[in-house]
Amino acid sequence: MADKKKKDADAKDKGGKKEKKGKKGKGNDEDAQGASIANHPRARGSIRRVKGWAGLVGFTGAALVSLQASVPMFDTGLRALGAGVIGYMLAWWFSVMIWRQLILAEQKAAYEVIERRRSEESENDGAEKPVERPRAKQPAPAA
Repeated sequence: MADKKKKDADAKDKGGKKEKKGKKGKGNDEDAQGASIANHPRARGSIRRVKGWAGLVGFTGAALVSLQASVPMFDTGLRALGAGVIGYMLAWWFSVMIWRQLILAEQKAAYEVIERRRSEESENDGAEKPVERPRAKQPAPAA
């Protein structure tokens, strides 16, 4: 019994409560490693615009086609909403796939520029530059 009381006392001395861990999911921008579509300055806005326009186009397209086919108004609305949601989701998926490739291409281009600059600097540092000696002035030709 004495050992159990001692362990309980030690647990109380250490704080007794577990520290709260951070929420899972959305993290801070500082904690992110590597490139992210959510943190890219142009990708986030572009994806939002594409999703919005695709949803509107899907909605209006399905509504117009349904109205021309003389579908009842309630069914037209359901079809339009369904097409808008599907357009929204497809646009999101395609735009994320495209932006992933664009971000990878941007990273590759930036990496190549950095490597080229490093190689130019190493060539310039390794080779001694010839010292340019001032040239003597040549006499002007007689007129």
